[in-house]
Amino acid sequence: MDRIKEGKEELLRENRSPGMEACLEGIERDFPQEEYSLFWLWEKYNSFLRPGITEEEKLAAMVKAATELTTQEAPRWEYIAARLLNLQFHQKLEQELKKRGIQGLYEKLSYLTEEGLYGDYILKHYTEEEIREAETFLREERDHLFTYAGLELMLKRYVIQTHSHAPLETPQEMYLGIALHLAMEEKKDRMKWVRRFYDMLSRMEVTMATPTLSNARKPYHQLSSCFIDTVPDSLEGIYRSVDNFAQVSKFGGGMGMYFGKVRATGSSIRGFEGAAGGVIRWIRLVNDTAVAVDQLGMRQGAVAVYLDAWHRDLPEFLQLRTNNGDDRMKAHDVFPAVCYPDLFWKMAGENLDQEWHLMCPHEIWQTKGYHLEDFWGEEWEKRYLSCVEDPGIRKRTVLIKDLVRLILKSAVETGTPFTFNRDTVNRANPNGHRGMIYCSNLCTEIAQNMGEIETVSQEIRTKEGETVVVTTTRPGEFVVCNLASLSLGHLPVENEDYMKEIVETAVRALDNVIDLNFYPLPYARLTNRSYRSIGLGVSGYHHMLAKRGILWESEEHLAFADRIFETISRLAIQASSDLAAEKGSYAYFEGSDWQTGEYFRKRGYTSKEWEKTAEKAARQGMRNAYLLAIAPTSSTSILAGTTAGVDPVMKRFFLEEKKGSMLPRVAPDLSVDTYWYYKNAHNIDQTFSVRACGVRQRHIDQAQSMNLYITNDYTMRQVLNLYLLAWESGVKTVYYIRSKSLEVEECESCAS
Repeated sequence: MDRIKEGKEELLRENRSPGMEACLEGIERDFPQEEYSLFWLWEKYNSFLRPGITEEEKLAAMVKAATELTTQEAPRWEYIAARLLNLQFHQKLEQELKKRGIQGLYEKLSYLTEEGLYGDYILKHYTEEEIREAETFLREERDHLFTYAGLELMLKRYVIQTHSHAPLETPQEMYLGIALHLAMEEKKDRMKWVRRFYDMLSRMEVTMATPTLSNARKPYHQLSSCFIDTVPDSLEGIYRSVDNFAQVSKFGGGMGMYFGKVRATGSSIRGFEGAAGGVIRWIRLVNDTAVAVDQLGMRQGAVAVYLDAWHRDLPEFLQLRTNNGDDRMKAHDVFPAVCYPDLFWKMAGENLDQEWHLMCPHEIWQTKGYHLEDFWGEEWEKRYLSCVEDPGIRKRTVLIKDLVRLILKSAVETGTPFTFNRDTVNRANPNGHRGMIYCSNLCTEIAQNMGEIETVSQEIRTKEGETVVVTTTRPGEFVVCNLASLSLGHLPVENEDYMKEIVETAVRALDNVIDLNFYPLPYARLTNRSYRSIGLGVSGYHHMLAKRGILWESEEHLAFADRIFETISRLAIQASSDLAAEKGSYAYFEGSDWQTGEYFRKRGYTSKEWEKTAEKAARQGMRNAYLLAIAPTSSTSILAGTTAGVDPVMKRFFLEEKKGSMLPRVAPDLSVDTYWYYKNAHNIDQTFSVRACGVRQRHIDQAQSMNLYITNDYTMRQVLNLYLLAWESGVKTVYYIRSKSLEVEECESCAS
């Protein structure tokens, strides 16, 4: 005790800045264990002191001391470091506010609006009285929930700053600003919803996607993460898709692009044989666009390009990112993905020495009069075999083993191609009555109806005395991803009443995103408002298991995941149906699997609770065409101090080099109780990850960003077996293959 007292006194002697004493007293109270004694902080801090050090530098040194004290044995120093960083931040903020004469929240929002840092729509929708009421919702003590890594990221990237990088908003004010934005159009109990949105975010029980966290409350409020476009087989259509990608990228969105309709190399153009250059040259154009449109110098555009496993250009496509071969055929800045029919995996599982036939979609249409890519399942297989037997269609015949070798070589070397099991996806599509799903998005968690944009006409008109050219297009279905995640590690997932309230709140928030969004393209707006699709996902999956003493490699894990995700699914469906009763169903509800009950029959939902849910959906309708999608959540999980998505932790503890210093990263709630339940990702038997993904998939109407972690000891056959197991388990998509020697790029657009 003397040592603790001594440490505190010495620290205060050196630094008596405003709030320091209260901060240290709070640390003493909340971290009474010997390993968190302020004596250790003083000792480490003292080693950084030097003559002439300023007061500001002293506090920065104290923050650094706390971060360096963080170890596997004393992991909670990361929370102490966060408190000191928060004190440092608030001191700077107070100076900035004093300089500008800002006192209350209403005055602050007025100033930010005048400066163009806040959207004027907030003050237009809320009275001064309502803003002052909202201010009473703020709970500054929730800053204590931040880890150092989470708070640092929050202050650096998310809170509002001036153009000269001076902070003007606290983390809690940021959460409240987002809540004010998301509740803006609520007609009933609006302030209640402001509070509920604020509480779920500030308690770190739900995280919104990165674009929502960054842009809600701001003038350019692009809130959606990702978009998906179907690239037509025409010069005009391809360039329009490239332009669509540029517009999306400009506002920070990621993109999935389906190239399966584009004719192959050597196909005919207007009857001229061998004229077509194939998909690679167009993908290179997309690659250059991703580099050129760099989101205000922050980061380059991000895009995944999808191609069918039977497309004639597939071998070259599989070498887009590999290091060997002709560089003129490379596109290192895109992320390739392959769409596999059941037949491919079935044949690969039976005998790798079988022949597989690659064809051109344009030649099939010319010869057969149908687009093969527009079919799935048994109908696709029947038509594919008919094409194989047709001598009028050119084939590029390869052994399945040679194709598999190219796929696995690329996967091990680059982490890609991503996997999209198209028959599995379309079989489970609740809106199959309105079309089909060709591919997924940048992070492989979205599975929604798609359709190409078509030009109808071009007319010369006179408008207000001027001659104009008006192009009319049929909008197709341009998919938009609206994402949020339940932080499972912070939630009492066994408490259904609590989960019901959280899921209801999150579903409403996401539904509001659709109406409150700034859309980079009219096509996105039309599709988003017709289907009203959302993607409620999860983070903190491994965190949840570790806290409950559940081993990843266990049948208990699979049974637990089955129960929890079935509950989340049921609660989300009920929440969407209740919203439909209040605000109306999405445009295409009639004839959907939700309306007919087929959705529930396909998944074997037969309990009394499920019967009630199915009856409710049929009677009340559904507000949202699609509900659940598991995004990667890389950055937002750091904010929330939990594990990313449904991934296992990479390591229990590691040091990250940043700006010349080593910053500790700790598995959440690491302790003697959780230590052995945090097995490192690369040491986990991946069959359990795949099986768990299959178990969860039954309850998720869209897909999951699921990574596979392999070591250099894995054989190609073992990797293939994981793909086969995924297909057999009903897994819709596989994201990256992460080998120990491979650093893959995280998608920040979809982080939710």
